[in-house]
Amino acid sequence: MSDVLVRRVGATGRITLNRPDALNAVTLGMVREITRALAVWEEDKDVRIVVIDATGDRAFAAGGDIVALYEAGKSGAVDDARSFWAEEYALNERIARFGKPFVAMMSGIVMGGGVGVSAHGSHRFVTDTTTLAMPECSIGLVPDAGGSYLLARSPGAFGRYAGLTGARLKAGDTIYSGFADAFIPRGAWPEAVVRLEETSEPDAALKLTEPCEPETDAKTRAEIDKVFAAEGPVRLAHALESASGPWARAAAKRLRAACPLSIHVADHMVAAARGLTIADALRAEYRFVWRAFTEGDFLEGIRAAVIDKDRRPRWAIPTLEDVTEANVAKMCASLGPNELQLFGD
Repeated sequence: MSDVLVRRVGATGRITLNRPDALNAVTLGMVREITRALAVWEEDKDVRIVVIDATGDRAFAAGGDIVALYEAGKSGAVDDARSFWAEEYALNERIARFGKPFVAMMSGIVMGGGVGVSAHGSHRFVTDTTTLAMPECSIGLVPDAGGSYLLARSPGAFGRYAGLTGARLKAGDTIYSGFADAFIPRGAWPEAVVRLEETSEPDAALKLTEPCEPETDAKTRAEIDKVFAAEGPVRLAHALESASGPWARAAAKRLRAACPLSIHVADHMVAAARGLTIADALRAEYRFVWRAFTEGDFLEGIRAAVIDKDRRPRWAIPTLEDVTEANVAKMCASLGPNELQLFGD
């Protein structure tokens, strides 16, 4: 069976990610199938809405297929990995500017590439099982698939906190951070999908939503805003290490464990993305991932986290204090003829 199920139900275009045993991790083939479907449906006047969901209870999509990317990098097929990111990011941008309602049903784990095919939609629903995160810095990447653009628009310093620490957000925090719009209880989830298919109207699902407050309480959010006002990752790490409370200790630990170069570049990218379009934010992310194999720590990050699972990455630049402005500038520099090309270019 296909890794992504694409079909029409009346006037509704339906996409279902279908790799439940791999937590619906997104592959290049899946990206291409979704892209083809959206290109057809955007022009088809008989299709009024697109709904994307996933098979299984554990995950909407736990990111891109990083094992396949690792194997491509180790075998020397770096251009294949770059092609995946280029086409994935082009799909993310297409979703963001799609001319019809694009409804994402974000149940279970939503990370990385899963964010890219859902959180740029026009209507984004979460439920009791939703756990969203952008943990890319922990594997030598940066929040991508348009993640930097979304994090930059989160309230206060919450986006900086989520992007640099990879914090796992439940349904209420996902809505608060701007990655989703509304909560539908798990018990009403199947009915919401049926209503969307039958009516081809987002309002059909909106009628089933319920209030959902952030899991991170107001006091902690205020503390996050205060601590994450520190300038630069080094001062931020020191501020976290000096702060009190379990959230600060956990955040400091995650910040120090992540790839130092990735942390510095991600911090720069999220700050810069406040003034960028989604297209330009994707181009900035692509500059980093294009270099991730040859000048970054992606292979080592995946080795430590997924292949050997020793959780002891040997980062090329070992600490936050060792990263220079020149290191960051090099990873963010223009790619010249290799710059990301999007559909509108």
